[in-house]
Amino acid sequence: MEATVEWVDARERLPRDGLPVAAAVTGRYPPDREGDDPASGEAFWIVLPMYFTRRHFAEDGTEHLDCFVDSDRVVRHPCGGPPCEEPVTHWAALPALPGLDVHIVLGEKAPRLVRDTLAAGGGQRG
Repeated sequence: MEATVEWVDARERLPRDGLPVAAAVTGRYPPDREGDDPASGEAFWIVLPMYFTRRHFAEDGTEHLDCFVDSDRVVRHPCGGPPCEEPVTHWAALPALPGLDVHIVLGEKAPRLVRDTLAAGGGQRG
């Protein structure tokens, strides 16, 4: 099974609110610490699963607009947006679940669909 990925420049267009995405993030590791040379650490560019939201409140109460949030609730902004140590350069919509045309199945249907898809050979269409 193959999926076509369309990467979108985060400076040009943002996903719709609540959309789970693959986000290309850039930064330096380890991140700069106070007093360190701004160029310290190694540059990276990595793809992370995230979701996009128009409005997010961080645990400390800070409001973030038009941002990407990962499973650890780390907030990242798109390039060209508010300053951010690890900005999102590009994003791509996640592919649909194997053999389906949706990204999520909840409740009692989920185990049955997983079982049926695996029994059918992983959802490959052909």
